Amino acid sequence: MSKNDTGSPGFLTTAGEFTVGCNYWASHAGTAMWSDWRPEVVAADLRQLADEGLAVLRVFPLWSDFQPVAALRAGKGRIRDFRAGEQSLGHDEAGRAGVDARMIARFGELADQAAQCGLKLIVALINGWMSGRLFVPPALDGLNILTDPMARMWQVRFVRYFVRHFKGHPAIAAWDLGNECNCLGQVDKAEEAWEWSSAIADAIGAEDAVRPIVSGMHSLAPDRKGPWRIQDQGELTDVLTTHPYPLFTPWCDADPMNTIRPCLQATAESRFYGDISGKPCLAEEMGTLGPMICSEKVAADYVRAALFSLWAHDCRGMLWWCAYDQGHLAHAPYDWNAIERELGLIRADRSPKPTIKEVGRFAQFLKTLPVPALPPRTSEAVCILTENQDSWGAAYAAFVLARQAGFDITFQYADADLKDSQLYLLPSVCGDTGLWRRMWGQLREKVQAGASLYLSHNDCILSLFAEVFGLEVQTRSRRNGPARFTMGEAAGQTAFSLPAAIRLDLATAGAEVLAREDDGNACLACHAYGKGKAYFLSAPMESELSRTPGAFHAAGAQPFWKIYARMAQAALAKRVLRRDNPLVGVTEHPLDDRKRIAVLVNYSPELAEVTLGLSEGWKAGASWYGPRLGWKGSACQTSLPANDAAVLMLVR
Repeated sequence: MSKNDTGSPGFLTTAGEFTVGCNYWASHAGTAMWSDWRPEVVAADLRQLADEGLAVLRVFPLWSDFQPVAALRAGKGRIRDFRAGEQSLGHDEAGRAGVDARMIARFGELADQAAQCGLKLIVALINGWMSGRLFVPPALDGLNILTDPMARMWQVRFVRYFVRHFKGHPAIAAWDLGNECNCLGQVDKAEEAWEWSSAIADAIGAEDAVRPIVSGMHSLAPDRKGPWRIQDQGELTDVLTTHPYPLFTPWCDADPMNTIRPCLQATAESRFYGDISGKPCLAEEMGTLGPMICSEKVAADYVRAALFSLWAHDCRGMLWWCAYDQGHLAHAPYDWNAIERELGLIRADRSPKPTIKEVGRFAQFLKTLPVPALPPRTSEAVCILTENQDSWGAAYAAFVLARQAGFDITFQYADADLKDSQLYLLPSVCGDTGLWRRMWGQLREKVQAGASLYLSHNDCILSLFAEVFGLEVQTRSRRNGPARFTMGEAAGQTAFSLPAAIRLDLATAGAEVLAREDDGNACLACHAYGKGKAYFLSAPMESELSRTPGAFHAAGAQPFWKIYARMAQAALAKRVLRRDNPLVGVTEHPLDDRKRIAVLVNYSPELAEVTLGLSEGWKAGASWYGPRLGWKGSACQTSLPANDAAVLMLVR
């Protein structure tokens, strides 16, 4: 499939392809668009969105409008009948599913208009939660929508009818379980979340075996602390989804929107979900949440950097929330929630914001590429998340640090089979059950065979610690203050200070000490273990940096990325393109042995001065985006505009 053909079964599931779009509610009505149906407004909306360069809309047949079943009760509260108000549901196909045929016709009009405009639709199916309000059929009001058998019965009936009715429509590219359905009710067990997801996914698949099934869920985790697991959604759906709003995601709202932490959130979170699940992942809802968070200019700068980053990391697409501002609407949830009113790409008067211009510009750039899809990036390390820890915080900081150090990582959870790599990262491991014996044994075998291992300590218990890391614990105690340590030789020392609850007094048993605390105690060390190397840091760097504002970008921020660069020296040596600015990220995408595409992204709101260097035998080829680069042989000094990118070919 070509990169612009979103109608084939490979939509969202073909590696290297990327789409842009938004979540759509009609400009005149928001969630009331189906009850206040104005086809001429919808047609104008869709034409405008298509003209601005968008390719895909995520749309929402509101559950309470499309399946308005009410339970009529007899004595002692026994349900006697299901009706739509006082009207019988009927015994035809729509009646048996409790579906309002008028709404189905209206959705058909929307789909027809989308097809005429060249837009494709991701259809979210169970839309009982939207922007802070529940929209549930009257018969199900007060029930646990996710676990009650009657509620599940009506959901399955609706999904099967809707998919069966529209599966042949050319505008529909994918089915979504529904909008953030983990907000519909409380589940206490992962098995309950699995059962609901399985029921809806199976209902879709029973009617349409061609189009991909998209999760639509947010706030997932890889462990069992919460019931909604990344791995389970990966088992049951074809495409996972993130809704990466910095304000609502732990550790993401600490810094200005146009700095490296927020600019990398959508990418890091999508790769976190995608890598752990083994499925593609789409940034399905993202945005800045309005002018109280940042200006329109900053929002445009943010989305530009985020788009290039998502694309370079094979995150399949970006859908903004949402199409139009909704501040003129008086009904709930817009009446309740100020944050829901100014989120659009387009203002209520139909004037476009700078953000949609950036999205359209990026879409046009994709059309000009001389390759059908961006090849997978090189990834030098596997980051393993473990039990007991804040896995997202550790993963997020590790992702940012690796970007700053100049290499790329993929994620996995510790209960899966170990992925093959020459570098393994175990960030901020804590507790005595973080690493199962099987995983720890596989890691040791990899290092003995020549791989490198890095582990940072967040009060964890490890077996064979001295053997692997060449250090012996003399005593363990609690600290009164941060860990202060210095890395490097006298001529090039770097001092660090990092919160750490636990101090390990360490004696060397074969390890090379790379950093010492102020009193000489070893803090960072490297040990030859078989043919490989094992690095140990006695402070929980990643978990602490994840919660520290300004840790990655602020003036005077400590260069913790240098620790990653030190232990990744062998991996970095295999890179073709080197750069010296930690706020400029680089991905490399091999086309073959002699050609690769490089994508550089400036994650800073300022002009980034950067020196580039190429490995021996390589030279710069065509530049496809960004500033003109003045190469002198294998070196180049240039600058990247704020929150912008460069895309070029490297050849030998």
